Amino acid sequence: MSAALLLPGEILSLPAEAADRLTGENSGDAALLYLALLRAGGDVRRAGLALKWTPPRLEGALACLTRLGLARQEACPPLAPSPAADRDEPPDYLRSDVLRALECEEDFRGLYQAVQVRLGKPLSDSDLKALYTIYDYLALPADVILMLTAWCVEEHERKYGPGRRPRMQHIKKTAFRWKREGVDTAGAAEAYLLRQQGFRRREAALLPLLGIRDRLPLDREREYIDGWIDMGFDDQAIALAYERTILKKQSLNWAYMNSILKSWHSKGLHTPEAISAGDRPQGDRPAGQSPVQPQNRHKNDGRLEQELAWMDRFLAQSDQSDQTR
Repeated sequence: MSAALLLPGEILSLPAEAADRLTGENSGDAALLYLALLRAGGDVRRAGLALKWTPPRLEGALACLTRLGLARQEACPPLAPSPAADRDEPPDYLRSDVLRALECEEDFRGLYQAVQVRLGKPLSDSDLKALYTIYDYLALPADVILMLTAWCVEEHERKYGPGRRPRMQHIKKTAFRWKREGVDTAGAAEAYLLRQQGFRRREAALLPLLGIRDRLPLDREREYIDGWIDMGFDDQAIALAYERTILKKQSLNWAYMNSILKSWHSKGLHTPEAISAGDRPQGDRPAGQSPVQPQNRHKNDGRLEQELAWMDRFLAQSDQSDQTR
């Protein structure tokens, strides 16, 4: 029984002479590039994008085709760096690049359809370019991009209400952050999302302790809270830092409160009991200790004032350092 060798759809053909030269050369790269050029209408850039080769590999195959008389050197434009190369800025993809990917790359076509469903709307040309940047330039797997999109939708609804959807540019920005933080596999994404869910549960418990009851934290406020959780503080230690901040500033000053917690963290104090035992001013007297003698009281009071003044200067410097970052 003969097997079907041709897939249904558009047919590409090449002269027998071209086939003979390619088989005689015994170069798989040259043959693949020739097929890609036929498919791309002779466009070297499109052929290179389809193959996803490095520039040296593409240039070598192109030189081979030129030598075989199957490509003209003068008709070949300089090759741009591969989108997968390590560059500060992603390439400016053309609409034709994205349409070619939709047509030729099954994974990207499936991803495009799934993201449209998650966002509940057709993707515009700009949206498609953003999605292709995540897929091609950042090289995130399709399942990771879907997890990322679902997380962005969940966070957007939490902030702005049910049915609200993030813009594709926000999803792209989040994708760049995930890539920088190494969240680029399904396993890493699952671990990251579990950690974020833990942060959100702690936030829900902490916000009332900080006098916030009718709103979600702003992004910068969330960074502070997540940092305190990362440092290992329990809820009551954070509440204690809040109380000291209110006593000093008469309102919630995030940078000042952060300075207090950083000071405790540097001493390894993360619970109210540890803070009470390890952060007591020297003038304080633990239970059972003999009272300060009258002749030493003024001396100790002066020392306590100096220490409090030093602490205020330290916290102010830390406050300025946080604001300049």
